Amino acid sequence: MRKIIFILLIIFVAACKETKESKEIVAAIPLTISVEDFMKNSEQRSFQISPDGTHFAYMAPYKKRMNIHVRKIDSDSVTQVTKVEDRDIAGYFWASNDRLVYVKDDGGNENYHLFSITKNGDDEIGLTPFDGVRAEIIDDLENNENEMIIGLNKRIPQVFDPYRININTGEMKLLYENPGNITGWGTDHDGKLRLALKTDGVNNSILYRANETDKFKEVITTNFKETLSPLFFDFDNGHVVYALSNLGRDKTAAVKYDLKENKEVEEIYSHEEVDINNIYYSDKRKVLTSISYTTAKTHQMFLDEQTKEFYAKLETEIGENNEYYITSSNKNEDKFLVYVANDKSRGSYYFFDKQSDELRKIADLSPWLNPDQMASMSPIKYTSRDGLTINGYLTLPVGREAKNLPVIINPHGGPWARDNWGYNPEVQLLANRGYAVLQMNFRGSTGYGREFWEKSFKQWGQTMQNDITDGVHWLIDEGIADSTRVAIYGGSYGGYATLAGITNTPDLYAAAVDYVGVSNLFTFMETIPPYWEPMKEMIYEMVGNPNTNDSIMMKANSPVFQVDKIKAALFVAQGANDPRVNKDESDQMVEALQKKGVHIQYMLKEDEGHGFRNEENRFDFYNAMTEFLDENLKPKLENIKT
Repeated sequence: MRKIIFILLIIFVAACKETKESKEIVAAIPLTISVEDFMKNSEQRSFQISPDGTHFAYMAPYKKRMNIHVRKIDSDSVTQVTKVEDRDIAGYFWASNDRLVYVKDDGGNENYHLFSITKNGDDEIGLTPFDGVRAEIIDDLENNENEMIIGLNKRIPQVFDPYRININTGEMKLLYENPGNITGWGTDHDGKLRLALKTDGVNNSILYRANETDKFKEVITTNFKETLSPLFFDFDNGHVVYALSNLGRDKTAAVKYDLKENKEVEEIYSHEEVDINNIYYSDKRKVLTSISYTTAKTHQMFLDEQTKEFYAKLETEIGENNEYYITSSNKNEDKFLVYVANDKSRGSYYFFDKQSDELRKIADLSPWLNPDQMASMSPIKYTSRDGLTINGYLTLPVGREAKNLPVIINPHGGPWARDNWGYNPEVQLLANRGYAVLQMNFRGSTGYGREFWEKSFKQWGQTMQNDITDGVHWLIDEGIADSTRVAIYGGSYGGYATLAGITNTPDLYAAAVDYVGVSNLFTFMETIPPYWEPMKEMIYEMVGNPNTNDSIMMKANSPVFQVDKIKAALFVAQGANDPRVNKDESDQMVEALQKKGVHIQYMLKEDEGHGFRNEENRFDFYNAMTEFLDENLKPKLENIKT
């Protein structure tokens, strides 16, 4: 009898201990935060300082749309500059001490128009009032208060001609007539048009001239797989440029290149693991300041002691577990705006006055969110089935054991882009709902060198998809993922990967969310925007040419032709005005499933394009998405200990 009592006592104590531990874990689980709190517009964001250093401009909501506001640096009085109501302003900059220029499209069609307006909100001018025309900024001409150089495809939809435009009147002058094969333009520090980038579809040429009265001459022609990308001229405005190059190397390096002699003068910096992102310089002091590159996180290699000391000051006063970006400075370069970012908040803006050595916070982008309730984004890596190292990020829900979790696989768009460490509202929303989120930089993701990028060519739905699948199996083998509760969600190419995932590996996923994703490689090729036409041969080489034997491969890897394999629940979301992934990509997928008698959830927004930008549409989409995932993944949670 004593033995039985003793055993029961042990069981009781163990049960109490387990209950106590469980309560401690449960207590650490944050409250459910609303979709609206994750997805609503920031109260203030995108700060820029005026050239004379007297005013801040920033974006803030007006009737649910992000508009430009301005205030003096030493005042709390705010002037609302714009009152756009139909769609967020896409971007803006100070053109002078008095005027700002902003960019906006209609309903997500990406035919961006330029407008200029005074900092008091007066005298608004539509600079590019042309229907069906897209405007691009070539050079904002920082040292010219009245003009800038823009590109317009109003003469030929497929290519852009450069114009010098007066921001006060809208008067413009054609600088060069595009012969039909130039895809980019470059200026020197005086705003003179001296570089052009030409393509025949697969080979790219750099054209150069010593001054604007000379004819352009070809410097070098390379295959599109090779990179020689001029960033800016040397400070004497001669024939040497600073550039990014992978000529003769796998990883893109920062170099100096002599355009007149057609040779690399100097390798400034390279990294053995990753490509270089960018080179930065001081316009006032005429010196290089830093070079950036991204491994798991973004780093700066300093070339200037003054810049190095400034970043050291930021780390000392704000903290080390952040990434720092100087986003704006005045002409004198004695006043700076710094964006501070990490994985647990949208970030903050700080103002630094060099003369007073003052560093002060001016805005939190999401003050209503508590960073302590956000999940950490941790860099991870795993090995693909054919031996490649795949880097990525794993976000685990707060307060839950990393064991048998429901998981969302989240491949990025592009596909020739990459995921980065930092705050991601989608990821935080899903983690707050109890999901682990895996993002992976599958082959073809940029930043890992030419060889890794080229391994993606004509591999949509094949080895690129295998890299994603291998990530799922890695999570299952690690015991993190519950193999019966895995979903896949992505946008653009990530939407394609979602559809390819549920057709190629139908037993792997319980649910899927396709957001503006490609479903048919043939129709995708037929509906690309006109200004992609000069690169069509390159796209054929990277994705597949429907006019060759590639068509067999393309059909086999177009999910719309494989719908009979789908077992997962599917939710599709699409913008009606999407110029990149046409609405038909979603329509035909939905129609094909409906013909099979399969129920599919479809959200179409008539006032959106490639992704939902209007706040109310984001609310609709993410509320519907989380409900869909909960319905298809959460019912089994009752069997899992938390």
